[in-house]
Amino acid sequence: MKVLFIGGTGTISSAITRRAAQLGWQLFLLNRGNRKNEFKGPEFKHIECDIREEKAPDIREKLKKALGNEKQFDVVVDFFAFVPEHVQKDFEVFNGICKQYIFISSASAYQKPLSSHVITESTPLANPYWEYSRNKIACEEYLIQKYRENGFPVTIVRPSHTYDERNVPLGVHGSKGSWQVLKRMLDGKPVIIHGDGTSLWTLTHNSDFARAFVRIMGNIHAIGEAINITSDESLTWNQIYQIIADALNVELKAVFISSSLLEELSEGRYDFKGSLTGDKANTVIFDNTKLKRLAPDFCAKIRADEGIKMTILNVLANSDLQQEDAEFDTWCDKVINALETVKKGFNKQ
Repeated sequence: MKVLFIGGTGTISSAITRRAAQLGWQLFLLNRGNRKNEFKGPEFKHIECDIREEKAPDIREKLKKALGNEKQFDVVVDFFAFVPEHVQKDFEVFNGICKQYIFISSASAYQKPLSSHVITESTPLANPYWEYSRNKIACEEYLIQKYRENGFPVTIVRPSHTYDERNVPLGVHGSKGSWQVLKRMLDGKPVIIHGDGTSLWTLTHNSDFARAFVRIMGNIHAIGEAINITSDESLTWNQIYQIIADALNVELKAVFISSSLLEELSEGRYDFKGSLTGDKANTVIFDNTKLKRLAPDFCAKIRADEGIKMTILNVLANSDLQQEDAEFDTWCDKVINALETVKKGFNKQ
């Protein structure tokens, strides 16, 4: 199978690229040429191109040269389409030269607040709290229109919280990733959990996501469909943070603060309105019936506690994944100390 990936080195895309290579597929990786060293071998063909800047006719010529005697890609996946302009350009470039185009949307696009905690692909799309999600919805609407009116062979995939060996899944963290929260735990300092920590959340290891994703690729029954790809396991945020503390062999010192208050206290430093109120603060359980109909043999293999522990071991063993975030650390101390001051003052009354 001839497959074109736009991007291919992110949390989701890197796992899919590796899995597709294991299956012996011919992979074309389209990017600006900055990361050629990450995937080497005869199965990889790199196409240097800035798809967001170059003109559609020029890009099509490059793709035709790359294809040689073949006239089409079996599958095109765009991992970096975030706004309608991106998918509009993709339609101009790939209409007529791919048998399936897969758009990576987001489960955060589902309605907030949810009318039901069980999410299926028919759950309405509406997120007034997060522009990222609204842009994904707009992309979906454009692509479905092109499917209906032009027969553009689109498949929409909606991931939820997918993690890998480089980042520990968290609710509240700074702009530099998960390490500073882990460091606070290791230093015996309290960490912030949004809400009361009892809402349910779904985590999916990227290797499980990739195994499901490749079963969608080239699948004629997936054309015109939107598909959730997540594990079937749900945990509370308290359980997630306890797993992390256990893996670090430390005591969990949790401070619970509402998502709305965190948003106010962040003063624009962190997008908690989007990432919490518009996403992680909501209890979500995914119904993966459609996925299992399309890929009957799929079942997530990596349990959350196992995956998180593997990730933590990898982060602890690699100093380049330990990026400190002094600003976020100071902000946490300030917020937690202010809360303690309020409690002490209230108790004295």
